[in-house]
Amino acid sequence: MTTKEEDFKDRFVAVLQDLRSNGGKDPEAMFLIGSLAARLLDRAKQPTWAAYKAAMAPEAYSKLLSDFQKQGNGFHREGKDKHAYAVQVLAISLIARTQQDPEIRAGNGLLDEMLGFLIAAYRKAEAMTPKPH
Repeated sequence: MTTKEEDFKDRFVAVLQDLRSNGGKDPEAMFLIGSLAARLLDRAKQPTWAAYKAAMAPEAYSKLLSDFQKQGNGFHREGKDKHAYAVQVLAISLIARTQQDPEIRAGNGLLDEMLGFLIAAYRKAEAMTPKPH
């Protein structure tokens, strides 16, 4: 029987590996991750994903994880797997910040960098999108 920490570590590693190996193959999923993360940053007026997580109060952290769980499950039920995946990636990133495992801590920095790249790519795409007059 695995502990919840071991289960989380397995999920965390799987998400990191998936983002690294398959991220470029699914631009829609990567766009969804970047857009959701960017919206959260904008609302919180934070410059980076790492800063957003660091500034988050415990109550806000718990509420966001609960919202992510509800939203992710709803997307999954609706067959919106890419939307559910985007929520899962951000939820895993939030949880990773709270873990003591040195490998997860190292991976958390890597995931923050990946999310920063996806946020920047989303913002660049939005800036290039023609706006209606």
